Amino acid sequence: MPLLIDGGTIVPEATVIIEYLKLHFPGPTPMILDDPKAALDVRLLDRMSDNYVMTPTQTIVFDALRKKEDRDPFGVKQTREMLDGAYAWWNAHMTGRKWAAEEFGLAECATAPALFYADWAHPIPKKFGALCEYRARLLARPSVARAVDEARPFRSGFPLGDPGRD
Repeated sequence: MPLLIDGGTIVPEATVIIEYLKLHFPGPTPMILDDPKAALDVRLLDRMSDNYVMTPTQTIVFDALRKKEDRDPFGVKQTREMLDGAYAWWNAHMTGRKWAAEEFGLAECATAPALFYADWAHPIPKKFGALCEYRARLLARPSVARAVDEARPFRSGFPLGDPGRD
């Protein structure tokens, strides 16, 4: 879990950290827009990534960590179906867009790692071209590319194995 320590203030969780930084250390490019309607849209996209892409991905990964006799094939099948639904939703949302919201921001901070690992755990079907292109744009973004590159030495620890791409 990400954690920010600012003097005596401890701020857990990525979304809350971004909200805290916006409030206390606003930068030149806001991760959450000031317009209340646009901010709600961004927060929705953050939740869509965390709840419907990252959480199912974690379910698949955690199942792989269990002893073979304790695995839940039915639960993993349902989880994969949930991911397929999330992929369809995200593909429709990303059709005709560069970023999930108006600009690169909080939505991408949630979606980049979610799609990175989701595609490893349950590959995104090629029929979802807009989503595949969005994932590629995310991975090409310098800040995301740097995070991916710096994590390369730890890929052997991913329970499902490194697919040898990205």
